[in-house]
Amino acid sequence: MFDLTVLSKAVAAHARVARVVIADSKGSSPREVGAAMLVWADGQSGTIGGGALEWQAAQRARDMLAAGGQRLDHEALGPKLGQCCGGAVTLLTEVYHAANLPAPTPVIARATGGSAMPLAVKRLIDRARGQGQAPAPQLLQGWMVEPLAAPTRQLWIWGAGHVGRALVNVLAPLPGVAITWVDTGAERFPPDMPANVSALPVADPALAVALAPRTAEHLVLTYSHALDLELCHRLLSHGFSACGLIGSATKWARFRARLSALGHSSTAIDRIDCPIGDPSLGKHPQAIAIGVASHFLTRRSRGQIRENTGS
Repeated sequence: MFDLTVLSKAVAAHARVARVVIADSKGSSPREVGAAMLVWADGQSGTIGGGALEWQAAQRARDMLAAGGQRLDHEALGPKLGQCCGGAVTLLTEVYHAANLPAPTPVIARATGGSAMPLAVKRLIDRARGQGQAPAPQLLQGWMVEPLAAPTRQLWIWGAGHVGRALVNVLAPLPGVAITWVDTGAERFPPDMPANVSALPVADPALAVALAPRTAEHLVLTYSHALDLELCHRLLSHGFSACGLIGSATKWARFRARLSALGHSSTAIDRIDCPIGDPSLGKHPQAIAIGVASHFLTRRSRGQIRENTGS
């Protein structure tokens, strides 16, 4: 998908940015059609995979920054680049700046060779606008078609300490995830954050529960056990799709008793996961984040997300 938010932030920071996207693939390839990376003069983000493929693509992209424009490159991964995938990919490279960023439409479609928009592309756009059917990224009759990226999961992270920062670093790069990060003051957050992360400083974080969609997922890991308990209490009353709480078995046993005393049923309380992550990985913040990220991805793949409207 075409992530206009990330691209716009990169352009704001670096003025001229090349976007390289896999427009087509045949046989085995390191990434799927639609996988993209951004390249600027002294850095890059994202990946199209493939080692030599990505390195050469980044070099070409930097060479294009000054002049701008667009190019297509067809790469045979085995014979040309010595990679073992054995397939072939077509890369589309485009240089963006403040004046040529695309409009935020449901489908980002543009010609790669100057041809008029074919009827097949018009139909894809009409279905996206009229019926909400996002097309798959594809190179179609000389036009590159990509749906505009939009978050499909809302994740609220409560707490900006060491574990909170590790979680954001691991989870923010995942596609389709919008993160709301809550803590007691702006100074609690790092100065630079990914484009899909919104900091929400509020003196009493428990009051922010009412702002969360009832389909949101939550990770509770503040500096205060009392605040953690209050957040769990309010989330159970407010509703959520999934909720995880950092802590030990002892902490969770105490929380269960207190949440029960506050009027929540055992069935409702059971929907909170505690401890989060994989305890076998250890207690280092990055180890916790890796375990939580695995659970986060597994939950979506198994279709386990459910809406809860309260206890």
